[in-house]
Amino acid sequence: MSTLERLTFPYKTVTSSSKPLDVYVDVYPPQSPSNVADAILTGPRVPAVIYFHGGGLTVGNRQSWFPTWLHKRATNAGYAFISADYQLLPPATGHDIVQDIGDLLAYVVSREFVAPVVGNEQHFTFEIDPEAVVVTGSSAGGLCAYIAAMHCVYPKPKAVVSMYGMGADFFSPHYLTPKTKPFFRGREILDPQDFPDFLHHNHLPDAPSFESLQPIADSALAYHPQTYHIPGYPANPRMLLTRLYLQLGVFIDYYTGVHENGGISLPLRAALESKPAFGENDAEYIARVRSLVPPEHHSLFTQFNISADWPPTMLIHGTEDSAVPVQESRSLKRHLEAAGVEVELHEVEGREHSFDYEEGAEDLFGKAVFDKVEEFLARHIGRKGA
Repeated sequence: MSTLERLTFPYKTVTSSSKPLDVYVDVYPPQSPSNVADAILTGPRVPAVIYFHGGGLTVGNRQSWFPTWLHKRATNAGYAFISADYQLLPPATGHDIVQDIGDLLAYVVSREFVAPVVGNEQHFTFEIDPEAVVVTGSSAGGLCAYIAAMHCVYPKPKAVVSMYGMGADFFSPHYLTPKTKPFFRGREILDPQDFPDFLHHNHLPDAPSFESLQPIADSALAYHPQTYHIPGYPANPRMLLTRLYLQLGVFIDYYTGVHENGGISLPLRAALESKPAFGENDAEYIARVRSLVPPEHHSLFTQFNISADWPPTMLIHGTEDSAVPVQESRSLKRHLEAAGVEVELHEVEGREHSFDYEEGAEDLFGKAVFDKVEEFLARHIGRKGA
């Protein structure tokens, strides 16, 4: 089988008060022998699997927590695999990320890609078929996939695959309730004083304004050495921001960018505290919280944007996930079913967040999880005879 090189492009440029910021995407051409063997095909339209990285929307880049298992299955099946950066909170908000995702999808279906073949002078030229695009993501990347499902019209995603995606239920204690005891993998409670540049003064009195932060779309993972007083502790403070915002119960304020008058987490928290038991008057509760969120931010919330037009969806979630509770995927499944959308949820018993990156993950989850994703992709964007 011939091997094609990864292609990297800036899919948009963000202007700021200092210098323009290029936002990048990596395009991995299909490795299917039927498409690549001669390496001289010109202009075929190929299906694409678009992947969004995790990191709580605050950290990471297109190569962070890279899903090798998904990349391999996609490209071997004859699909392009696409991994993209997007702007990070803060200073970005969810609105910036919505724009990024729309710009990305429009970009990848608007151009022709020329992939050099490793080891010879031939090239493979291809385009992305706008009728065969699947959006996928892990954790916060799952939320990005939901955003694409909610808002992208051309190309409209053919299907969605979410690995323990966040943001399917922002109106829960996980996002709204302040925490004083370890809640994520038993790790320590953070001291807000250690993050003055990333907190609004509502959440840390006299904090420096993070309005001076410049747009960023690539924040690589970095760790302290094992000799550090907490061996292997994150050296990039952005790696801890989502955990900090969840600890303070204010993630939604940073996601929406609403900090005036104390933000919107406080009234949402009050509504949550008066909510009936889970499953009782759920629609009534959603209507109430909808009235508390300013209308200009409704587009950011999955629960406000589910309709029969939502693409077929596969949800995968570990039952012991402490970063994104499995109840989020269960809730989304329930709402999608109510809207008449094809949806399946695969719960992985006893597994934590990011279980698919564990050592030996292919042996542990290959048949039970990864192959099911491959089959789902084939049903929705596979080509007979490819």
